[in-house]
Amino acid sequence: MLDLFDDANIYQTWSYGAVRWGTKNLSHLVLKRDGEVVGVAQLRIIRPTSLKFGMAYLRWGPVCQRTGAEPDPEIGRQLARALEKEYVTTRGLYLHVLPNAFVESARGELFRSTFSSFNFDRPSTANTYRTFLLDLTPPLDDLRRKLDPKWRNKLAGAEKNGLKVIAGRDSENYRTFCRMYRQMRNRKTFETTVDIDEFGRIQKDLFPNQQLQILICEQAGVPVAGIVATAMGDSAIYLLGATSDDGLKAKGSYLLQWSLIQQLKQQGIRWYDLGGIDPDLNPGVYQFKRGLSGTDVFQLPPIVACNSLLSSAAVKTGFTLQKAVRVVGALSFFGSLRQLLGRD
Repeated sequence: MLDLFDDANIYQTWSYGAVRWGTKNLSHLVLKRDGEVVGVAQLRIIRPTSLKFGMAYLRWGPVCQRTGAEPDPEIGRQLARALEKEYVTTRGLYLHVLPNAFVESARGELFRSTFSSFNFDRPSTANTYRTFLLDLTPPLDDLRRKLDPKWRNKLAGAEKNGLKVIAGRDSENYRTFCRMYRQMRNRKTFETTVDIDEFGRIQKDLFPNQQLQILICEQAGVPVAGIVATAMGDSAIYLLGATSDDGLKAKGSYLLQWSLIQQLKQQGIRWYDLGGIDPDLNPGVYQFKRGLSGTDVFQLPPIVACNSLLSSAAVKTGFTLQKAVRVVGALSFFGSLRQLLGRD
């Protein structure tokens, strides 16, 4: 069903949900009009006990823009009503929706209007995804001219370094990437919530056309850099990048990004999301991504709805603990909330 939609994304795939959250914790909603699928949503259900309270978490959904069509407000309204009826009214859960939409975009306006009866969280650095969004519709020559001059010069240097880019989706390519990623982790010793082994399990379970795209850069036959991205619907997302100990001077990351842009254009992808940015905590990555000259955008803040005082109190307590206690969860339910917020 996801292949029917422009706003499809990896976080709404069955494989992502099954590997990250477990199939027993998933719930799926399908909206049809005259027998035709017009909207889908995959949610994670978190219940601390058998009692009727807990949380329904919808990440980067619901999916509702059919391929080649403009966003339909009526479909959006019906999805909002269906989600509220099933998870808020019938199940008594705290519904937390993280929409696949950016502020001031057509999808963003759709969510604001169709979910107007819900509450929108106040935007903050803790609950808002920020990224650079690159429009891939211009010709390649125009995209290259728009690159930051320093970035473009480093790309030209990489192209003269005798580098070779290998693109694939198989397990061997991913294992090669993981070896470089682990080298980078040991070298930089940075904190991360990314689990590359988990992404490997997701990759094995995905349908072939939905699998992660892996690009490896070699110098004299030796892997020196790699990137992993996902492309579904009309958009791609940069997920992971790594440079090996041998590749620090090769500038392979510049060539890989440019090679991926070329590949995405060939596939008909319109938007390239460069992944999360934080100019204060990670200025180096911010400057690198800024060099591609995308638009600095913010994701729409989370949308919430709840009629249960017990569910609301439990979830808000979990959010408070997540902010106050970073090391150990208090209870399994609150620990699940901390894991959900910290890693998703």
